[in-house]
Amino acid sequence: MVRVSLTLGLGLAATAVSARHNEVIMRPEGAPEHFCAEGAVCGPEPWQSANAAAVLPDDFQWGNQDGVNFLTKSLNQHIPQYCGSCWAHGALSALGDRIKIARNGEGVDINLSVQHVLNCGDAGSCHGGNQLDVYQWIIDNGNVAYDTSNPYIACSSESQEGFCESVDTTCTALNVARTCPTFGEDCVALEYYPNATVTEAGSVVGAVKIQQEIMARGPVACGVDAEGILDYEGGIVDDSSPYQINHIVSIVGWGTDKDTNTPYWTVRNSWGEYWGEMGFFRITRGSDQLGIEAMCAYAVPGDFTETNYPCHEDGANCDANGKKRKGGRGRIPIREKTMA
Repeated sequence: MVRVSLTLGLGLAATAVSARHNEVIMRPEGAPEHFCAEGAVCGPEPWQSANAAAVLPDDFQWGNQDGVNFLTKSLNQHIPQYCGSCWAHGALSALGDRIKIARNGEGVDINLSVQHVLNCGDAGSCHGGNQLDVYQWIIDNGNVAYDTSNPYIACSSESQEGFCESVDTTCTALNVARTCPTFGEDCVALEYYPNATVTEAGSVVGAVKIQQEIMARGPVACGVDAEGILDYEGGIVDDSSPYQINHIVSIVGWGTDKDTNTPYWTVRNSWGEYWGEMGFFRITRGSDQLGIEAMCAYAVPGDFTETNYPCHEDGANCDANGKKRKGGRGRIPIREKTMA
């Protein structure tokens, strides 16, 4: 592959490549890089704290903290058809991990709805988006649903892939959270649905600051040049070529190879466990290879549902559109409702 060096507005080294669709939309120059939910107490960031100068360990893995795994499940953005939603997958996987950390790894994993973001968020589509915009949208919207009430179908309103043209992905109550009662009956939009919130979000750049953020609060969602990992089959990526960020992943830890003394990041992708090292890859740490240290984002979890409002199997007592609700209050706009 011929790589042609370019310069981006963010000052990143870049490459002109055409083999892969760019799934990342850069935020406008000068756009805010830190968000705090109304009423929340935010900051300082870990790298600003009094403990920032503490020596970082050679190895730190959220997938193995004294034998406990704090990571949520691996995802595959490419099924049931191709969708360039890595930005949503990386962002929500990292947020889901942080929720698991907040729960001390106890209970059933909470997995967040990428499809809710695709249907209602203004952070992107199947043709690209931005991970920090996902977190900003969750703050502005008030919550993001769990994936059990809005599973991933790999479609957004403009996508023409697979069956996407035949499904409705507009932001209606039905496309936020739903259940489908039985054969021959319409699905029901749920007024009450398990969800998670975000109190704070921001950008973090540079190897040491990223380490401090990960160690203090959990995994982060980062940009990378996917051209360098398309055919990855294992080991530590060592690629100092000029890069163009076109994909979002989540860094979940770091280590140092005991044989070569090479420092590396442990990174979860969203291409399924058939790829790489069971869906993960390792890449040299400290030299911004493939842009891995140039565009990272974090989110601080707020409330998340652990005890649900008990909707009936057919959703009749939770019908957001009021078609099946048997008594009870009038409809609460679903995008403003938080059941935590």
